[in-house]
Amino acid sequence: MLKKAALLVLLVMVLAPASARAEEKPFQLAVVNPLQLVPADESIKGVGLNLLYGSNENFSGIDIGLINHVKNRAVGLQWGAANVTEGDLSGVQLGFVNWTTGFMHGVQLGGLNFSQGDSRGIEWGIMNYSKDYFGGFQGGFFNYAGEMHGLQFGVVNATKNLDGLQIGLANYNGNKKPMEFMVLVNWSF
Repeated sequence: MLKKAALLVLLVMVLAPASARAEEKPFQLAVVNPLQLVPADESIKGVGLNLLYGSNENFSGIDIGLINHVKNRAVGLQWGAANVTEGDLSGVQLGFVNWTTGFMHGVQLGGLNFSQGDSRGIEWGIMNYSKDYFGGFQGGFFNYAGEMHGLQFGVVNATKNLDGLQIGLANYNGNKKPMEFMVLVNWSF
């Protein structure tokens, strides 16, 4: 009986920290990764304050700092000089550089906005670059979408395939319907 109790206590001691690691933590304070309260391989659901650079696996909530980095999925607000989400973003990125490698459903407001996966929403900045599908509004000096469904408004607008409207000084539509290049306005529906 004593052996079974000792084995149970030992089992609880081994498994409890593992289950606690899998839970999302409510608060992150980071100076520079790895000098942060919650390790980078854990997730946050709440508030993150990153003085220089903070990184977490997943993030839900408000992530504020100089450089905010999420390795997988971000839901909520990233607000900093640079916001990087290596997975999917559902929410808002506000910063000089905003980067998402998965899908982006939401808003990117900043100087340079990049989305590499399918994106839906608004990109507003000096340069907006959406590698694949973009549905919504891009506004800035230079706008590019692999496949644009919506409105591009800027000085230079470009896409491989347009289903929508381009308004700007130079508008390039790779599908050439009705025109490949137009000044001021280009469209294809």
